[in-house]
Amino acid sequence: MLGEKTNIKVPETLEGWAILHKIYKVKWDEWGLNSDVRLVGQLCETLEQHNKSESGQSAVFSIIGHKGDLLFLHFRKTLDELNELERYLNKLEIFKYMEETTSYVSFLELGLYEMTLKLHKKFTDEGIKLGTEEWNEKWKLALESEKERMLGRLYMDIPDEKYLCFYPMNKLRGEEKNWYALDIQERQALMREHGFVGRKYAGKVKQIITGSIGFDDWEWGVYLFSQDPLVFKKLIYEMRFDEASIWYAEFGPFYIGLRKELNEMSDFFNIPSFLINKD
Repeated sequence: MLGEKTNIKVPETLEGWAILHKIYKVKWDEWGLNSDVRLVGQLCETLEQHNKSESGQSAVFSIIGHKGDLLFLHFRKTLDELNELERYLNKLEIFKYMEETTSYVSFLELGLYEMTLKLHKKFTDEGIKLGTEEWNEKWKLALESEKERMLGRLYMDIPDEKYLCFYPMNKLRGEEKNWYALDIQERQALMREHGFVGRKYAGKVKQIITGSIGFDDWEWGVYLFSQDPLVFKKLIYEMRFDEASIWYAEFGPFYIGLRKELNEMSDFFNIPSFLINKD
């Protein structure tokens, strides 16, 4: 049975898009004195060209509150491509009028608690010894098959809903409560309960979980997209009451943004849109 104790500690994960977001504050005083129609057009043209490629996609959000003005969200297949895009954008003249406030690097991640336990039981029942060449080969093939099945989720489009909520989080590693000291079956049960809450909001919110252990200062990043921003409040509030959050979740700062289509960027920078297309 899956409830029996196992010496497996680490659940497998599948990784998809490499993800970077960067948040900027616009230097409005400097921009007001030197605003140039060409610079906004150059930015929009660059992002549009990158969005037409098969290597990934980008989106822009207007941040509400003091934490920034614009959030640029980029999905690419590799960290190398993210770095190349980042360096290219940094050379655009319009970024002279922006100050970066924060950034976040991660990979789209799917956790495989249930699959990890099922594979372990299956191979053990077949008499295959953990750590042997046969075990490792069968495990590798199973993960490759699952990744192929999950490609649509691992490389999903950036949702086009109007509102974005992002926050980073950790699992607690305290003296009395330590997520990583729990048995894997207990962690699986807690995550299953946590997932039940999220599924209640299917159709109202789209969620992207990213893994950032080893890439940024938090362990996971959570991106929520919805047409109704109040859904964020209701979902996150309800999740506060599940056991995984009560005892083991640490949350970072929250960021709320409104999606800005490229043809809306001129309005954001207070330039009439008809001027952007002028030669």
